[in-house]
Amino acid sequence: MSEERPTEIRDAAPTSIRHMIGQQSVVEQVAVALDAAFTDGTPMDSALMVGPPGCGKTLLAHIVAKEMASDLHEVLGQTLKGPAELNALLLQAKDRDVVFVDEAHEVPRPIQTALYLALDQSRILLSNGKDGSSTAIPLASFTLLLATTDEYGLLQPLRDRMKLNLRYGFYSSNELTELLLRATQRLGWKLDVDVVPMIAMRSRGTPRLGLRLLQSCRRVCRSEGEETITVRHFDRACDLEQIDDLGLDTTERQYLEILADGAFRLNVIASVLGLPARTVSSVTESFLIRSGLIVKDDQSRRMLTAKGREHLLKSSVATLGEKHD
Repeated sequence: MSEERPTEIRDAAPTSIRHMIGQQSVVEQVAVALDAAFTDGTPMDSALMVGPPGCGKTLLAHIVAKEMASDLHEVLGQTLKGPAELNALLLQAKDRDVVFVDEAHEVPRPIQTALYLALDQSRILLSNGKDGSSTAIPLASFTLLLATTDEYGLLQPLRDRMKLNLRYGFYSSNELTELLLRATQRLGWKLDVDVVPMIAMRSRGTPRLGLRLLQSCRRVCRSEGEETITVRHFDRACDLEQIDDLGLDTTERQYLEILADGAFRLNVIASVLGLPARTVSSVTESFLIRSGLIVKDDQSRRMLTAKGREHLLKSSVATLGEKHD
């Protein structure tokens, strides 16, 4: 019986560590850890996964659970508000299961302390009520995976107890192209090969963004009753998503336009954009700085680089051309 073809793009993800694309160092570390676990008949060593969002940390947690033929218990860090939530999570895990805490830096510090103590003692203590006594309940032998974009939001003792330190980086255009091609093959989608590197170039080094744009192209294609994704569908998808040839959205382009008049401090830019300064610094500026479009001077004023001015000019010319058309 042939394997059923996935219909959703999220279901086209690889299920084996050796089928993962990119993150070579992470893949090699985990492959060795899995082989050692199989040889010893133990759970895979616990790991801290650090890196930008959308680059495969959650995917890896699912792959490890599949490779171990075990259950995955997945929670967001901000849901572990107190001992009751933490205990419920740890007690549901069986031997060789995988416990995955995403956005682990959002776990309150007292709960982080309780977590690493539970790991040390392989047990949790449940209060018996008013008399102040407690009962020790042993924990199963499981793999703990912590994913974070801010490793220093985690207590040092908790970080130290993770036996693997897996550091993620952004993907190259070639890696994204290969990833997108494999996804379309698994889904059975037809497309012009020229479309894939164009999507990769606008994905900002992030698989999640690339897959989302691929899905948008497919949506445009099917809305027109067609089977093959073409460059025309890609252009229409970018128009609908309002992203330019670097993958910038409207807010990021507005940011660059503000700096066309000179250097400004963060609070001024945030005021013009109508956004909280913290949102601008942590979200809007991130890719602009990484891609070399803006820099900060000695007084923390933001200013365009030569690359930023070139891109802004190119975008203005393209917009003017569209208006004439």
